[in-house]
Amino acid sequence: MKRLIEAIERGRFAVFGRAGMDLFAAPQGVKAENAETFLADLGGSSANICVGLRKLGMHSALVTSVSDDTIGRFCTNRLRHYGVDTQYVKVIGGEYRVSLAVYESTMDDFQLCIYRNNAVDFQVKEEDVDRVNYGDFGALITAGTVFAAEPSRSSTFRAFESARKAGLPVIFDLDYRPYSWPSAEVASEVLTRAGEQSDLIVGNDEEFGFMAGGIEKGLDKARELAADGKLVIYKMGQDGAITFAEGKEIRTGIYPVTAIKPNGAGDAFLAGLLAGIAMGRTLRDAVLRGSACASIVVSQPGCAPAMPTTRQLEDFLADHPGPTETQGEVNAHSAL
Repeated sequence: MKRLIEAIERGRFAVFGRAGMDLFAAPQGVKAENAETFLADLGGSSANICVGLRKLGMHSALVTSVSDDTIGRFCTNRLRHYGVDTQYVKVIGGEYRVSLAVYESTMDDFQLCIYRNNAVDFQVKEEDVDRVNYGDFGALITAGTVFAAEPSRSSTFRAFESARKAGLPVIFDLDYRPYSWPSAEVASEVLTRAGEQSDLIVGNDEEFGFMAGGIEKGLDKARELAADGKLVIYKMGQDGAITFAEGKEIRTGIYPVTAIKPNGAGDAFLAGLLAGIAMGRTLRDAVLRGSACASIVVSQPGCAPAMPTTRQLEDFLADHPGPTETQGEVNAHSAL
């Protein structure tokens, strides 16, 4: 655990995964099919994490592929706009395409439509991950989507090996998206393998349940992984989160807000968590800062543009009531 915390405290992260374009209906409250105007910005889980980290004062570099077209250039330009290191963003020609997400800013029957045909981010190859200078970073971060197809799957596992050789811990956001996978069985097997090779695992109750073969088994799966020496954060939506660390279960609440969309919350949570740890916060405080970031993002349009700066996060924490009450900290073994 000490090695993991010290690595995160370097504040420098190599993030593997996708960048995409988000189109969100405007103004707020308008359904996508009725919209006459859409706003465009950067999206994609790993790109969002990169932006969230940068806005909170960290260094982040995205390792991915983008298409050799106007949308690919749009994504790269937006990454640079937010200060993300793009030296490991590879441009690929042909028929591969950047992902497109179309959604709206209303929770009234919220709709998210994602186009992932010939997804270019799946074309990250071993030669691409071998270009990364792992010694420049404190930790490797990946979202689960990278494992859904080849060659990205094998390349990312190769990156895990390179990270370990360089002394970098692996931070794994489960981020299970069924539509990206050939089957649930393949997804369960591959995500479990990735979890076993990671040092910090973040996921929600459904994702841990999926790994375990049933949502009712998710909490036991999280405890099992933690018992193997990993830092595990088990998110439960409105019920907060349980952090498993060194035989302890740290229960934390959320910061209630009026949400206008659900997407982007997990990306913001991870960025806020890691930035909090990097700034020397206690683990409990870091988790709560992640929760606050998630609340901020779901209450505003867009994902990357909604990621809070350090000042915005501090203002939110100072002005917002909460977090919701929880049971605090207990011994994990007594809770089994």
